[in-house]
Amino acid sequence: MENGYVILSIIALLFLSIYGYTYGSVALAKIKQKKAEKKELILEEIRLEERKRKQAIRDEKLNKQKKRREEITQELKLLEEMKLNKEKLNKLRVEKMKKKKVS
Repeated sequence: MENGYVILSIIALLFLSIYGYTYGSVALAKIKQKKAEKKELILEEIRLEERKRKQAIRDEKLNKQKKRREEITQELKLLEEMKLNKEKLNKLRVEKMKKKKVS
């Protein structure tokens, strides 16, 4: 009878070891999958942050360009006004000179 318990316990131990080996492989695969998913999420966050940083840089450059464009446009308007004022002044001088000559 004692030999029967020994044989039965050996068979039970064999089945338990087979089950443990199989479950261990599955558990290990799940752990590896979770690590891979976590790593992928971290990489995706890094990519997203990098995109945001680059977009901020692009926006900053665009704002600088717009500001510079507005400054240039303003300067051109000012120069045009100065030119018109100078032309008006010259016309007034010419008219004054004509009036002086006529008088």
